[in-house]
Amino acid sequence: MKACKTSENKLENELFKSVYDKTPDYIKNLDLLDFSKDGEFTFKLKKGHLKPYDAKKNPEGLNLYEWFENYSKEAKVSTAGIRGPQNILFPLDTRFPINLVGIVLATLAKALVAKEKYKGKDILKVAGREVRYNSDIFLDAIARIQAAQGIKTLVPQGRKTIPIWLASFLAFKLDLVGGEYITSSHGISVKNATKDLNSQGSQYLPEESLEFVNKIQEIFNETEKKGFYEIKIAAKDNPLIDEKIMTKLNDGVDLYVEYLKSGVAKKINLDLIKGFKHKIAVENVGGSAYRTLSRVLEELGISDKFVWFNIEEDPFFHSIGKYDTTPKGEKAFYDYSVDATVLAKHPSGQKFFPVIETLHYDEKLKKLPVGTVVLITDPDHDRLTITQTEKASRIPYLEENGIDYVELDKNKILTVFTANQAFLMLMDFWAKQLKEEGLWDNHPRFMIKTTASALSWDEWAKKQGVKVVNVPVGFKEIANIMKKVELQIKKHPNKDVVVDDVLGNSINLGKNPRLLFGGEESGGMIMGTEDLIKSLAGRSAVAMREKSATEAIIVASALVAKLDKKPLSSYLREIFEDNKIIGRYDTRVDIAYYNESEPDIEKLKAAKVEGEAKRTKNDLFYLSMAIAVKEGEMTIADVREVLNDSFKSLIFDNLKSIKFVGDGTYFEFDDKFIEIRPSGTDAKTKAYGGGADKSIIELYAGAMGNYDGTITEYHKKYISKELYKRSKEDALEYYLKFVEKDANNEPFVIPEYKF
Repeated sequence: MKACKTSENKLENELFKSVYDKTPDYIKNLDLLDFSKDGEFTFKLKKGHLKPYDAKKNPEGLNLYEWFENYSKEAKVSTAGIRGPQNILFPLDTRFPINLVGIVLATLAKALVAKEKYKGKDILKVAGREVRYNSDIFLDAIARIQAAQGIKTLVPQGRKTIPIWLASFLAFKLDLVGGEYITSSHGISVKNATKDLNSQGSQYLPEESLEFVNKIQEIFNETEKKGFYEIKIAAKDNPLIDEKIMTKLNDGVDLYVEYLKSGVAKKINLDLIKGFKHKIAVENVGGSAYRTLSRVLEELGISDKFVWFNIEEDPFFHSIGKYDTTPKGEKAFYDYSVDATVLAKHPSGQKFFPVIETLHYDEKLKKLPVGTVVLITDPDHDRLTITQTEKASRIPYLEENGIDYVELDKNKILTVFTANQAFLMLMDFWAKQLKEEGLWDNHPRFMIKTTASALSWDEWAKKQGVKVVNVPVGFKEIANIMKKVELQIKKHPNKDVVVDDVLGNSINLGKNPRLLFGGEESGGMIMGTEDLIKSLAGRSAVAMREKSATEAIIVASALVAKLDKKPLSSYLREIFEDNKIIGRYDTRVDIAYYNESEPDIEKLKAAKVEGEAKRTKNDLFYLSMAIAVKEGEMTIADVREVLNDSFKSLIFDNLKSIKFVGDGTYFEFDDKFIEIRPSGTDAKTKAYGGGADKSIIELYAGAMGNYDGTITEYHKKYISKELYKRSKEDALEYYLKFVEKDANNEPFVIPEYKF
């Protein structure tokens, strides 16, 4: 039996020991898929593997039917890949959502679907990973299974880490059939996921995921019928696992730099950065961003302007976000994720930034001058948090303007901008740069944002003459609108482009429009280019399909250089004033109904099921009213009546509308918005708010997000049991109609590859 893994990091060691102790011996002794073997081999999936483990009756049981039930459920609703916790020490543990057997089955299914779609063609895909536990094994498994099916897989030099946006970029730029990327973004360390990329470099939409989910079912059916199903695994050095192309392309960095120079890294921005007399700090949570970002900055000639934190790759993320105490004060390992903007409360009730607290900036920033900007990026390098040191005397100004901060010492603080605040500054600055270059009026400008993002973005855009398309949460939703726009530009270049948003509005973007900004409040953004981006085979795009912290870092650095000694917080206030923005404040409340870091999978499953019930009850209370209004069963006055009765301390008299927005319920008031959004894949509820008074939106988001979902007499007065039960089903139907309307379903044609 394999001994427990050890670490020099005390907290990580505790995690290892806890996972090891909670893993049963039959899992520890599994010897099904040994990817340490360099040669080819065959894995025989047996009928017994599909059923639960029983020491006497079914010692080979892996309970794959239960795994598959949960996996397929997530595939239908996933906003960012099919993700979940894993056994970090024993990746064959199928009790966890993410496991090596599941990766093998999903990869095989996707390969079989691709072979059916592109019969007789040479299929090329890209595969990449960041630094999470078992990611290297999963990457190896994906490449070797695809090779066994005759699919060529491009992998980075030495099969090392690359960012998600680079894998996405290469899928589009090289006209590949798609890609596989292993990450769980800014999620907790024990989580992992596969993000499936299509030929556009965009994450799979639910219908694309269902194709391979159905194929897994076919594999199970054949296993039941024959008693087994043989899965071939190619040798590690199979020529279809290709590092040469990526080596030749410098992992795609050269092509990406060329792309950046046509957009955010134009001379006007690079000159500002090159002339900056101070240093900008880059925080590489997990370390994996450094390998690619450092090369990009070097090629752009600006690498000397940056200092780096945490450049060593570490799946424990340098203990960032990790504690030995839960939010309730219990003694247990607890992970707040690596999202630097997460706010939590001490048992005393005092708010704090748990992730930033573990970055130890009180020490790291001692020698750097006040005014230093720290750009924090996550392990797959797609999200960005912007922070800046300021004098403690600025605290009253920050509080007045709803800007959060962390005290570093008695004289110095760290200002922490939400993505809503940071990205407003970046889009405003980028618009000014385009105007300075005389390019602004060459095209109508538009932006794509998620409904949960800032109200201030919409207000700013209206003032600037920029059209706004609101979509559900998830970057694939932003990419889906891009593709709709591109199809209309291609088919009718001299006609106005018109698309629908998820709020039910038809938005006229004008003739041959250009994307100014696409982004979401969770820290992901992209910016478009003046000329349409071309793939090697001639496909066109208004912007790339995945959020990129590198794009954000370049624009942010140019802005910092332009401002010189002026704090970003002052610039934010100027934008509010110049654009007469009312909804200046934003909030997000994350309600987790269980401890995701619980190493005992049975406890974890039970807690998750209990938490999901609470999440769903909260969701259905609001969703059923949104559906009832949409279907004419309720009026907005009726909704006000229900909510005023349910929340005695809140007032809903100025509620203007209630709408289902693809994945949550959106409440529009005269002076604010609140959105209640259940996680589609976890026992969590997220409550968002934006408006003119921070304390008010915090009050509403907190109360509505934490509501237990009790169906009141007033609710029953308007919502029948039947409508309540079918509201989720109706919501999915409305969402799919939104996705599919005017969809760009042009078939992908595999080109003749010349690289």
